[in-house]
Amino acid sequence: MGDTKSGRDDDFQAFIVTVWPRLVRTAYLLAGEQYAAEDLVQSAAEKACAAWTKVRRADDPYAYVRRILVNQHARRWRRRPPELLVDAVPDTARVEDGFARSDQRGALLAALATLPPRQREAVVLRHWEDLSDSQAAAAMGCSTGAVRSHAAKGIARLRQVTELVGLKDTEHIGGTV
Repeated sequence: MGDTKSGRDDDFQAFIVTVWPRLVRTAYLLAGEQYAAEDLVQSAAEKACAAWTKVRRADDPYAYVRRILVNQHARRWRRRPPELLVDAVPDTARVEDGFARSDQRGALLAALATLPPRQREAVVLRHWEDLSDSQAAAAMGCSTGAVRSHAAKGIARLRQVTELVGLKDTEHIGGTV
């Protein structure tokens, strides 16, 4: 029996180490602050660990954990009013972080911070995570029509930000610049 628990723990650890950077980037775009993003990912990892048997049997364990992450983020927005944390943008970025290579990352994060939570989630999931409407709907727990509506409204608001005018949509959210 000890080997089974140890094997389960090893499987979870290997999984979470692999997906951690991607989850943190997504959480950062959702939360707008590094500390909040790390806390959000930690909470999602704890829930995933507790349900690891179910998570690893899922068709896409990463999508399952990402859904936990989005749900955790939504709960935090419901519990307290949003804060604008634009000053929390890191000065440096990791090399693998394509979004951070953009000169407009501060403007992007500031603009994302002004979006209502559901629009922000839809924009991040559709354009940063590059999910389809149905995948984003599953992650957000809503219909595909709601995802399209939230994403369209969010992108429209981002297009109004002077510092972002002239960039293509994919350049706003993690595309190459």
